[in-house]
Amino acid sequence: MYKKRNNSTDEQISEGYIKLPRTKEFEMFAVVTKMEGANHLRARCADNVERLCRITGKMKKTVWIREGDLILIKVWYYQLSKADVVWRYLGPQRNALERKGHLKWLTNPEPIQK
Repeated sequence: MYKKRNNSTDEQISEGYIKLPRTKEFEMFAVVTKMEGANHLRARCADNVERLCRITGKMKKTVWIREGDLILIKVWYYQLSKADVVWRYLGPQRNALERKGHLKWLTNPEPIQK
């Protein structure tokens, strides 16, 4: 016989662990502005630059990303106009990041640099 699992709500799970960007590894927050297709998207990053991002293989089929989602990206060190998507934040995680003050760059948008 197997042991029954304790079903907990999604909000408890999703707000429990919040991944933050590692600046030494060129990671930063971004918001999806346009889905390009073929696992590519355009995102407005925290440094106010719009980049072409690639959805990595481990996220392709398991994580569904839509326009307006908050994501964590890793910028390519040899081509600064492109990046890889590392993480997608859910609603409760985004709210927790806003409360902690990590998303101040979203409240006062500046003109996008290309």
